[in-house]
Amino acid sequence: MAKNKTTETAINVIDFINSYVDKDQKKADSFQLIELMKKWSGFEPKMWGPTIIGFGSYHYKYASGHEGDSPLIGFSPRKAEFSLYVFSPTKDNEHLLDHFGKFRMGKACIYVKKLADINVSVLENLCKTSIAYLNEHHECACRES
Repeated sequence: MAKNKTTETAINVIDFINSYVDKDQKKADSFQLIELMKKWSGFEPKMWGPTIIGFGSYHYKYASGHEGDSPLIGFSPRKAEFSLYVFSPTKDNEHLLDHFGKFRMGKACIYVKKLADINVSVLENLCKTSIAYLNEHHECACRES
């Protein structure tokens, strides 16, 4: 079975942002997202793989037998836009997206250009409902807090 590429690393989150993010606004948005997600999740930021900043963790196992660990919530300050890993498939979350702002949806994440384009209160709700969903459906570090 293939090894999961996105695992927690020992890379310093602040060093990563300072070396990887080249635009001042994206850097400021990244630091703001860290503070917000830390507050909402109750977990310190950790690097997952080379570019994902995650908060907390949960263990998943698919019917195929593939399993691994993933952050509860997180983001990546990619060059073109942020990838937000904050969405779980609930009816409430789909409704929240109606009031989220400018974004596009990927298979596993939400893409936004900058924080000013979105409603941060809706982002908070998405994060908290996703953590609750993961806590209910997976082995989750959020049970420890």
